[in-house]
Amino acid sequence: MPSRVQLTGPRGERFEEVLTPEAIEFVVRLDDRFAGRRAELLAARRERREFFAEGGLPDFLPETRAIREDPTWRVAPPAPGLRDRRVEITGPPERKMAINALNSGAKVWMADFEDATAPTWSNIVTGQLNLIDAIERRIDFTAEGGKHYALGEEVATIVVRPRGWHLVDKHVVVEGRPISASLLDFGLYLFHCGQRQIERGHGPYFYLPKLENHLEARLWNDVFTYAQRELGIPQGTIRATVLIETSTAAFEMEEILYELREHSAGLNAGRWDYIFSVIKNFGHRPEFVLPDRGQVSMTVPFMRAYTELLVRTCHQRGAHAIGGMAAFIPSRDAESNTVVLEKVREDKEREAGDGFDGSWVAHPGLVPVCAAAFTQPDQLDRQRPDVTVTATELLAVDHTPGRVTEAGLRGNISVAAQYFQAWLDGTGAASIGGLMEDAATAEIARCQVWQWLYHITPLAEGGMVSEELVQAMLDKELLEIRPERRDAVRALFTANALAERPPSFFTTTAYAAHLAVRAS
Repeated sequence: MPSRVQLTGPRGERFEEVLTPEAIEFVVRLDDRFAGRRAELLAARRERREFFAEGGLPDFLPETRAIREDPTWRVAPPAPGLRDRRVEITGPPERKMAINALNSGAKVWMADFEDATAPTWSNIVTGQLNLIDAIERRIDFTAEGGKHYALGEEVATIVVRPRGWHLVDKHVVVEGRPISASLLDFGLYLFHCGQRQIERGHGPYFYLPKLENHLEARLWNDVFTYAQRELGIPQGTIRATVLIETSTAAFEMEEILYELREHSAGLNAGRWDYIFSVIKNFGHRPEFVLPDRGQVSMTVPFMRAYTELLVRTCHQRGAHAIGGMAAFIPSRDAESNTVVLEKVREDKEREAGDGFDGSWVAHPGLVPVCAAAFTQPDQLDRQRPDVTVTATELLAVDHTPGRVTEAGLRGNISVAAQYFQAWLDGTGAASIGGLMEDAATAEIARCQVWQWLYHITPLAEGGMVSEELVQAMLDKELLEIRPERRDAVRALFTANALAERPPSFFTTTAYAAHLAVRAS
């Protein structure tokens, strides 16, 4: 291993199988080559946010009009294992959850190193180990009660979501600089599992999170091209689905597909992060104040415009369009479960009716409901020429019906506090109030509190959102947090929901708190 590289994370069982000198050298080569461009793109993000803060709004790019208006180009045809994506299940690459997801009956399992994984060093390295073991079909798990988990005959196709461009991993340091978390997650998986997947008739497939524009997609495409050349993998073997989960990326869907053409596997409607992005970028404007999260459905005008444009864009270019997450967790109470499953059924049937090719669920119990809604392998022949979406329609947040309520405010504070505790404990996917909450939903929760405070928003019951009210609710919610975590959770909530200008992502500030907790 090069002397200029330091691994600062603790050692664990079998870690040496992942952290080989050759694998680390490959990851460092990726970082050496692309770290500068990544930094430039992150600087451009900050400039764009300043533009929005000063009153600017996004629009379709005039300089890329030729790409949008050229009817001839297409993305690569679907890769083996990605031709039928009717049901995709998501979750962290934790051992038992991985087995359950692979056995769930879903066509695809998204192994999530991002929103559903708290980035402890153990989670990152054991997650990579679990993927190797899953591909080699030697993954198993025995619970404390003696129940044994192992792979069945039919398993889902593995697609890996690395962490976003904005994140670093301080456990791998190159000449004093922490490495890009994106390149670390991507590079370790490709190095260890790329050829393994090819030999089994699939390939190394990825979900790309948090992209804000086509230039960030171009960077990923260049990473793919370079990495395949370095490892002797045929060009175009890597395939990537991009999550359209930022308000700016919605204006560049065609350009994002174009940049990734030979590596593209489609687009996904990342609904929760998309709502968060709208609040983060435009929440200072009164016309962008949203009601309670539960009232921001996929049928409100600005969300409807975004999803219909996504389906039309994908199918015009031969790409799959994958729908949003069903985060409900089935209940053991029969009556409650009936209500939950009916909500999921309606959501998935609406997506199938709109032309999506498949959709996401967070729990194996929802796989049959989703599968029943999508009755054919894909709907690529549905071109949706009836859809025309303008910039105004994508930004028509003021047409969202609903009110801000005390229950909605209290719910956001509760979700944020409970999730922050789980994240500090090393859990990125947490069951809270019957929903599988992850970083994306926690981002909405803390951003909505900030937005309502910023605008001194009236409450449906009377009165308004004030810092005094928020602090009183937070004090009450903190009683449900373990005493040793209360100060850290309060500090995270204050920094991310009560600051005059909160950070772009809570995970960047929480990472320092996470490291401090681990060191204590």
